[in-house]
Amino acid sequence: MTIRVLLADDQALLRATFRILIDSCDDMEVVDEAADGKEAVELTHTHRPDVVLMDIRMPGTDGLTATTAVCADPDLAGTRVLILTTFETDEYVAQALRAGASGFLGKDVTADVLLGAIRTVAAGEALLSPLATRSLIARFLAAPTPADRLAPPEHLANLTAREREVMALAAEGKSNDDIAAALFVSPLTVRTHVHRAMTKLGARDRAQLVVIAYQSGLVQAPPPES
Repeated sequence: MTIRVLLADDQALLRATFRILIDSCDDMEVVDEAADGKEAVELTHTHRPDVVLMDIRMPGTDGLTATTAVCADPDLAGTRVLILTTFETDEYVAQALRAGASGFLGKDVTADVLLGAIRTVAAGEALLSPLATRSLIARFLAAPTPADRLAPPEHLANLTAREREVMALAAEGKSNDDIAAALFVSPLTVRTHVHRAMTKLGARDRAQLVVIAYQSGLVQAPPPES
């Protein structure tokens, strides 16, 4: 199945470069380009892409506002947002995750990493760059305001013990293969547990599942480095 990608960046040269790169792959295609956040939201409604490759700093409506609009719209539940920006700061990562982004990468990544990220996010997995570490997620999301909370802690009672165990390991940044090796099960079994946990908790994707793990206290935030 071809992965349909929408490009949202205010720099025409970058959009052209990304289009050439993405269209060169047999398993993905660019469906359209947006020069600002408002246009990105409109074109997402028009094309219903699998992935929106979203810049943060754009004129008018910025990428974080556009991401929030896309991820909060039930009609766009099948679309994932991958943030790609030169401003790879802790606060931007946190805001992107709260907005519902499934991935976050700096623009200094290689072509192979970018293409792999698009495939990962399209498959419903979460993807964060090396700077978006476990401690960063914990620092910003372990104690959210009520408006930021995705699911109350008591909702964890709806999960089986194995689903909670898999969810906790996912929140620590482990891949399905890593979790499978740790629990002596198959990656397919892990994926099944992840998706069941997402369904029960109303998580849009793996990134939101990670956020819920910290918000609910299932995974504790590590102490700040001195």
